Amino acid sequence: MNEFMGSLNMLKNPAILLFILKGVAFTLIISVLAVVVSIVWGSILALVRNYCTAPGQRIFKWLATIYIEVFRNTPLLFWIFIGLVFFPAPQLFAHQLFGLSSVETKILFKATVALTVFTSAIIAEIIRGGLNSIPQGQFEAGFSQGFSTVQVMLYIILPQAYRNVVPTLLSQVITTIKDSSFLANVATIELMARVKKILSNASIYNGTGTINVSDVFVLFGCAALIYFIINYTLSCVVRHVQKKTQNAAQSYAAPAAGDTQPVTGGNG
Repeated sequence: MNEFMGSLNMLKNPAILLFILKGVAFTLIISVLAVVVSIVWGSILALVRNYCTAPGQRIFKWLATIYIEVFRNTPLLFWIFIGLVFFPAPQLFAHQLFGLSSVETKILFKATVALTVFTSAIIAEIIRGGLNSIPQGQFEAGFSQGFSTVQVMLYIILPQAYRNVVPTLLSQVITTIKDSSFLANVATIELMARVKKILSNASIYNGTGTINVSDVFVLFGCAALIYFIINYTLSCVVRHVQKKTQNAAQSYAAPAAGDTQPVTGGNG
């Protein structure tokens, strides 16, 4: 019991709490950056894979297909280790930033790039599904109004495609937040890495002089609770958006009751 209370007392230490909260902040920043960049890059990949079908453009379609299939069907952790060794870090990350050392900022950049290239392949397929759900008539309507192909894509096709896949995209955001925990394997500064760092020094903070099993349950339980709160909140948003989308689709598809009644003549 003394060991368990010592483990709980670690979470009452303001310095440890601040250290964990900074890890939460970095986790969210990494995940948001990865998702935003992945949506932009994934949109380009989806458009290229779907519509570069002319003889002179097929090479781009093949390259986009290879990119998507390679990254989508291989483990994230593999690309994190590959990125750590091979991805170059720009000069901007060669010095201290955000209270991190130059080594930590370089690792942070490389790990974030690895997470982004992996996530972009998955999001590309999500967006491609949205593109495939758009009727061909939408293209013809845009061209009939004098829009160019680029304008049709930007103003008509992509907005509808994004709207159709919003719930799936939000679900991928949840997955990306959870996937960011893999970065702890390369000693970055997100939540799981910081929890592991606290655990390695738990004997200093729990008052017992040793690392106890209860330290593992308390620290990793705290991390699990934080992930649950974040992801459950997003899950509620996903369900709300799905319900709203379904209601909107049903309202649009079903005509008003008065419009469905057959017109019959009276008997006088």
